[in-house]
Amino acid sequence: MPRKFIKRFLPDHQTIKKQRALRMFGTILHEPNLWHLNRRSASGALGIGLFFAFWPVPFQMWLSAAAAIPFRVNLPLSVATVWITNPFTIPPIFYGAYKIGTTVLGSDPKHFEFQFSWQWVVESLSTIGPAFLVGCAICSVVGGLAGYFGLNWLWRFSVRKSWEKRRLARQQKKEEC
Repeated sequence: MPRKFIKRFLPDHQTIKKQRALRMFGTILHEPNLWHLNRRSASGALGIGLFFAFWPVPFQMWLSAAAAIPFRVNLPLSVATVWITNPFTIPPIFYGAYKIGTTVLGSDPKHFEFQFSWQWVVESLSTIGPAFLVGCAICSVVGGLAGYFGLNWLWRFSVRKSWEKRRLARQQKKEEC
């Protein structure tokens, strides 16, 4: 079930290979393991994608693709997962990371107004930066591990249920004969 569900949303690997932004990886993209979808590659890709999704840097997709290649996990899933942080979800996710950072560091939360600009990020590094970066690091590691182990468990659970369903169907068929 997870395989069919994930495949429904992923683009064709030929389409991705033709993207100009990914040409910097060259012939490495012809590695079949980067496009194969199995439990190991899917859970690894989700873990890598979630890990980089919480990084407050531009070009998260390139970082995710660059990490997916040496780990030989599904490249499209890894890159697509990064998009959980998009222009609509960045403010609440990064505010939550800031709150986690202030809690971990034991500092008082400071009042600020989020602005979607690189200049605001650079200027606020001295005031809210340490708590924000610590929170992003924690969310990154926890999100990556939760994605990896969560999808791994879901995949195994789905396969186990499928096997059980087939076993019961065979057993029922024998009883009818």
